[in-house]
Amino acid sequence: MNKKVVVLGGGTGQSSLLRGLKLFPLDITAVVTVADDGKSTGKLRKEFNIPGVGDIRRVLISLSETEEVVEKLVDYRFKTDSDLDGHSIGNIILTALIDLYGDLTTAVKEISKMLNLKGKVYPLTNDNVVLMGKMNNGKTIEGEHNITESQLNIKKVFYKKEPQINKEVLREIEDSDLIILSMGSLYTSIIPNLISKQIIKAIDSSKAKIMYVCNIMTQPGETDDFKVSDHINVLNSYLGKRKVDVVIVNNEKIDEALIENYRNKEQKDLVIYDKENIKCKVIAKPLLKVDENGSLRHDSVRVGLEILNYLIK
Repeated sequence: MNKKVVVLGGGTGQSSLLRGLKLFPLDITAVVTVADDGKSTGKLRKEFNIPGVGDIRRVLISLSETEEVVEKLVDYRFKTDSDLDGHSIGNIILTALIDLYGDLTTAVKEISKMLNLKGKVYPLTNDNVVLMGKMNNGKTIEGEHNITESQLNIKKVFYKKEPQINKEVLREIEDSDLIILSMGSLYTSIIPNLISKQIIKAIDSSKAKIMYVCNIMTQPGETDDFKVSDHINVLNSYLGKRKVDVVIVNNEKIDEALIENYRNKEQKDLVIYDKENIKCKVIAKPLLKVDENGSLRHDSVRVGLEILNYLIK
């Protein structure tokens, strides 16, 4: 029987990780935050009073084993002068399915049949949640995209109203062999999965190890000057009795010119691997690739292989 892996996250980081994991003999469950409220997702949330569907769409595509044309169709985004401008086909389909079936969880199950998924996908909640950010200067900001776009540093995040977590999510966590906190935006993609008492209780009840796949670069306003240990410490502050057991870290040397380009253009810097400050088990391997745009990315296949090796040892 394949090992059961639950991946908590959202955004491009989670979808990238899942593209690698689906190549290996694993029982995969993706739990996706639904607090996104920017661009197409934000417009649909405002008009239809639904949870964020954008991150769900990305994860569905990443786990899909259908023809490439179907993936391209679901991810297609309109470019027009009409009200359709900026909307993706997948977001619109999910919105229609919510209207047809009553909630996002059922909508995801229905579209999953069409996309032939390698694994299961669950939204964290069916509630129309609003993410709040308490900033270091004491100011409180409402809405994920406003938090992300703010130049202020984040002190903590919380929900405006405590959501009701999907029962399937709690069951999957409790029955898992490994709980993975995906790479991605720490405060707006990963931690939104951990700011629920129900989720923390489920993690504490599980016998699964907790793994964190650490980001390569810092994120302005979220993790400025963060080292690997800082990411772990923040995650542990949101976790309950159970803490991060193992972290996957890149130790591949990066060209200084590429790092300098990130500093100048995106105000991002390399996440330093400070081995001496890390208390949990560390898997440090060369895990990078440079994409067609010259951006640093995790090599999802190599990361997936390290996760599999950890599970079968």
